[in-house]
Amino acid sequence: MDVMLQLWGGLFYLANKITFSIAEGRRNSVKRKLRIIGWVIYILGVPAWVTILILKRNWIAASIEAGGLPSMIFGLVNDIQNEDKPDKGLDRIASLFTYTFILLGAGISIYDFGGIKTLSQFLEIGVTIGFLMGSLLLARKKPSGWGFFMLMNSSMGILMLIQKRPLLAAQQLLSLGFVIYGFISARNKMFKQSA
Repeated sequence: MDVMLQLWGGLFYLANKITFSIAEGRRNSVKRKLRIIGWVIYILGVPAWVTILILKRNWIAASIEAGGLPSMIFGLVNDIQNEDKPDKGLDRIASLFTYTFILLGAGISIYDFGGIKTLSQFLEIGVTIGFLMGSLLLARKKPSGWGFFMLMNSSMGILMLIQKRPLLAAQQLLSLGFVIYGFISARNKMFKQSA
């Protein structure tokens, strides 16, 4: 079952990063379609990741995966609506869930481990900041979200490696490559638009 969860979660998240990074360099109509596909793929990978993380008592990371769903839905709705300005109500809801789940996951982890004492907890904090801020900023169509995803992929890759989940560690490394590509594409597009 563990390998099945690793393949499910890993492949869906990798497909999301590939789709998002390819979308960055495309014209708006294609970009929008790719982002919609990417958000759906992202959402479908959440159950596997949450299960994997709970099984290893990675409470912080599990809570942010679950708590990040509103940001993913926010991004999906924004791309479906194709509005230049994100929906403020959905933005507030996504932000509320983001911050609530950060506190919830950290609280459970601190209770379970008697404080922030382990390397895995520090890595989970990196995953938390990277995932939630990256998802929220990309949902708001801000390229800086890619930088936070770099932090997330690096932290999660190391966490999966030390917890003997080589498939997910490899997936995180591959995802990091696509995240870097997405960041470079978004940055280049931003420079072209400002020139």
